[in-house]
Amino acid sequence: MNSLKLKSFFLLIICSFSLYNCNDDDASSNSQGTSKLTVKLVDEPGDYEHVYVEIIDVRVKINNDSEDDNWQSLEAINTGVYDLLDLTGGVNVLLADDYEIPSGTLNQIRLVLGEDNSVVIDGESFLLSTPSAQQSGLKIRVNEELAPNFEYTFWLDFDVDESIVMSGNSGNIILKPVLRASAEISTGTISGSISPIDVQTEISVTVGDDIVSTYADENGAFLLVGLPGGVYDITITPDPESEFSEEIIENIEVVVGENTVVETIYLE
Repeated sequence: MNSLKLKSFFLLIICSFSLYNCNDDDASSNSQGTSKLTVKLVDEPGDYEHVYVEIIDVRVKINNDSEDDNWQSLEAINTGVYDLLDLTGGVNVLLADDYEIPSGTLNQIRLVLGEDNSVVIDGESFLLSTPSAQQSGLKIRVNEELAPNFEYTFWLDFDVDESIVMSGNSGNIILKPVLRASAEISTGTISGSISPIDVQTEISVTVGDDIVSTYADENGAFLLVGLPGGVYDITITPDPESEFSEEIIENIEVVVGENTVVETIYLE
């Protein structure tokens, strides 16, 4: 069996626009499916000089809206201390990048903070007390349905003015974060079928400098995932030993959040 056939039968590689260059021929092998999740932190302007918060982790609860501890870490990147007032005008912090999770209902997102949190007022720095955030994280109820094979970006909007509370006459300043989550889907898919079905066939499109590709399964079906909205030319590459010719299907439109179905492609 040549290397093309070995890849078709034994590899399960799903590739997206930004990080991957190929995907598997049987995206339906997982009955539930998976989705990709990106999380970014932004801020509304506030009436302070600086508001520093320490980001430790981002966690999610999927298909489970109970109060148990069944949280999944997104293995946050770019953790550390950030001035929230720098995160305006399109500036954001990327906390999770294309993290693969089970599809279904994303019930909650939890932002976990450390102890290095402070606010600067009139040139003076004050520690911010955040006991609940340090112990269990800041829960944000989402209840968003994530469809298989699509990629989503969640924006966590930190409202500074509503989040900082002066504690009476004690002089303490407490951080009681008010966060809002908004989602946007960022990719679409292309599906179709190849005939005859007994020829191992690669299907690919070029996205910028990357190639997104897949192999038709034993029924001739294929699915290309992680495609930004746009118009693509699909390249059909049969096993060279089959003597079928490579074909190009032009001008296939991808709409974000939708699956584009192409007519059966007949090899010649």
